[in-house]
Amino acid sequence: MTQTAAPIVITGLDGLQAHVGQTLGVSDWKTVEQDDINTFAKLTGDEQWIHVDPERAKETAVGTTIQHGFLTLGMSTGLLWQVCVVEGFGVILNYGLNKVRFPAPLPVGSRIRMHVDIAEVKPLDGGAEVVWRLTYEVEGKPKPCCVAELVFRYYV
Repeated sequence: MTQTAAPIVITGLDGLQAHVGQTLGVSDWKTVEQDDINTFAKLTGDEQWIHVDPERAKETAVGTTIQHGFLTLGMSTGLLWQVCVVEGFGVILNYGLNKVRFPAPLPVGSRIRMHVDIAEVKPLDGGAEVVWRLTYEVEGKPKPCCVAELVFRYYV
């Protein structure tokens, strides 16, 4: 995957607050690969046939295997850092997720990219809590495969 643009640099709490409610950008396209799905399935123990059996998946409405929703979520940090980086803090912690939905399947061979917004910034003692709104676009499809609110905590 070749990065097409330099990420936006956001500095400190003031920089984060200045971007609340804004769309920051879009990641590069990433192709969904069966090898990645198989590796994820093996590591997590989720080897349901719809993910790992291309022959059987041909008989479904999608016509092929689909990526795990949690694999899509697991890509969030890497795709987020393509769009923006936050400076001025010493520690970044993944605090969790507020809301996640998988409105459409993500077939193998598809290309996805992630749209990034800052939904909320809450000052904390010694840092900030940021809610990132993430929307995964599937090339040529009307519905996203994933929408999520990812919560990070940043500490000085």
